[in-house]
Amino acid sequence: MIKVGVDTGGTFTDFVYHKDGKWYIFKVLSTPSDPSKAVLEGLQRIGTDQPLAITHGSTVATNSVLERKGARTSFITNKGFEDTLFIGRQDRKKLYDLTYRRKPPLVNREDCIGLDCRVNSEGKVVKPVDEGEVREVAKQLKEKGIQAVAVSFLFSFLNPTGEETVKRILEEEGFFVSVSSQIIPEFREYERGSTTVVNSYVMPKMNSYIKNLQENLKEGDSLSIIQSNGGAISPDTARKEPVRTILSGPAGGVVGAFHLGKLIGKTKLITFDMGGTSTDVSLLNDSIPFSTETYIDDFPVKVPIIDIHTVGAGGGSIAYLDKGGSLNVGPESAGADPGPVCYGKGERLTVSDANLFLGRLSPDYFLGGSMKLNMERLYKFFELYSIEWGIPADRLAEGILKVANTKMERAVRVISIEKGYDPREFSLFVYGGAGGLHAPFLARELSIPEVIIPLNPGVFSAFGMAFADVIKDYSLTVMSEETDINRLKEAFGKLEERALTDMEREGFKRADVEIHKLVDLRYKGQSFEIVIPFSDRFVEDFHSRHKALYGYSRPEKQVQVVNLRVRAVGQTEKPQIQLVAEGDKQPPPEAVVGRKKLIFDGKEYETTFYLRDKLKAGNRIKGSAVILEYSSTTVIPPFAEGYIDQYGNIRVKV
Repeated sequence: MIKVGVDTGGTFTDFVYHKDGKWYIFKVLSTPSDPSKAVLEGLQRIGTDQPLAITHGSTVATNSVLERKGARTSFITNKGFEDTLFIGRQDRKKLYDLTYRRKPPLVNREDCIGLDCRVNSEGKVVKPVDEGEVREVAKQLKEKGIQAVAVSFLFSFLNPTGEETVKRILEEEGFFVSVSSQIIPEFREYERGSTTVVNSYVMPKMNSYIKNLQENLKEGDSLSIIQSNGGAISPDTARKEPVRTILSGPAGGVVGAFHLGKLIGKTKLITFDMGGTSTDVSLLNDSIPFSTETYIDDFPVKVPIIDIHTVGAGGGSIAYLDKGGSLNVGPESAGADPGPVCYGKGERLTVSDANLFLGRLSPDYFLGGSMKLNMERLYKFFELYSIEWGIPADRLAEGILKVANTKMERAVRVISIEKGYDPREFSLFVYGGAGGLHAPFLARELSIPEVIIPLNPGVFSAFGMAFADVIKDYSLTVMSEETDINRLKEAFGKLEERALTDMEREGFKRADVEIHKLVDLRYKGQSFEIVIPFSDRFVEDFHSRHKALYGYSRPEKQVQVVNLRVRAVGQTEKPQIQLVAEGDKQPPPEAVVGRKKLIFDGKEYETTFYLRDKLKAGNRIKGSAVILEYSSTTVIPPFAEGYIDQYGNIRVKV
């Protein structure tokens, strides 16, 4: 089968496929009104009779939440707890904003229903679910036009029978139903309820999307969906638990970086993915990190998600003067339509326009020359904004890039310095269509010694998807002060059995499944936990991690085990990454396509332009230089020097 990775983005939908020992890439413009159109168009363009093994990162769930275009959803809980989603937590996102208001939940207050049932804190049924009451509720929901239902009862993680009864009846009545005991069997009813609501809210749209893709695939093709934890799941699982795909696109790039990093002996990486609408950063310290404290549009989502921090600064991010008259960039993006000014329709300057104005993008080589950029239009709008804002055009272009770089630098600090890591010990692994234009400048500001830019960085997230394993995560709240290693191993038993059973359904033999155990730990009396790998030293590891995060530890205090976690991994066959041809230190003459004076930090520098596909392993490139390829452009500034390694990566020393 031909291995295919598909990543749906805001501006482009990216395709990577491996055929006859070679990698092929291309992009098509995204179709925001129906993302499946771009996906199916790209699959047809591959044009082969061989079956395709497709791994797809989808933005359908994310966009449904962000744009509030999901299904009308009802929230069913215990009587007296109907306001849980509206009360939330007492913390304020903007502490000094006196007019701050939380965004309203995805569920209308009149659609929050309480059933007269109860399970106590020991998991004992105090009052069972009345099936007649559930059927009466179903009748009311139909009259309201409700499509989906989220069910979250108190202590259902200890005893799920009530939720299972409600689910059975409502599914018989034709509703899409999610229950918290299956989605996230953990304590904290607000977060658990919110996660379950998000799942139900996006379920009808995700079902329709996946069904449309499956119906238009060739016979013999297979489809997997990337989860936010970096693993792949079957379409059926994605239909039932679409909340697990909320950040599936960015996850693909992190998986690819981890895989390629191991090949080149780099396991300490800060990934930097700059696309058209946003920039995603993540820190890999010998493993792929994940978090259970993620928010999507202010709503907590507690399923395991690769720990990725996002800022609204991408190639399409729009520049503007704020209320104080200062130049700012993003988070608003020009998107695919109308796009940046240079695309031909947009009328607001973007980061990409600034790069093109300064000559760091080539109008003739954009997307391999298949998409011409409009220079005449660009100069016209730069002149207009230069006059309107009172900033010389060259300074305006550099100013736009510096503001965008500052926002992205701040994002890297959040995942490194603020979490106890020193950026100087890591390499900056860069991808996304715009990443190579900005990374060396960020590395200089953060004292990161090396920048790594893989081949075809503009489609690297799709590339990473082709390397994704099948991964399933399971959790259970135990709230115990028992830290005896043998007793905890016994407690993991049910989760392990469930994981192995589900992986068998995914087509894996039990003996081939890797089981990773983790524990959520805290000092007794604390409100939040740290996830620690389960080992003979898990308590000592907790003290060490606590000190790295918060600057202190308390080994004399009682440690509390809050949640048990099991991660089941089924390894998939990985396509090979071919080596590039060896060359000399001097790049071959055919790689040079021109020289031009470009401005860096207000000064002009003679800059050489190279074609990346003509460069060979061992070639060294002194700044300033611009390296052109189909999916991206890399800038090596005057203060940096790069070389090509055996896998074709550009390694820039800053």
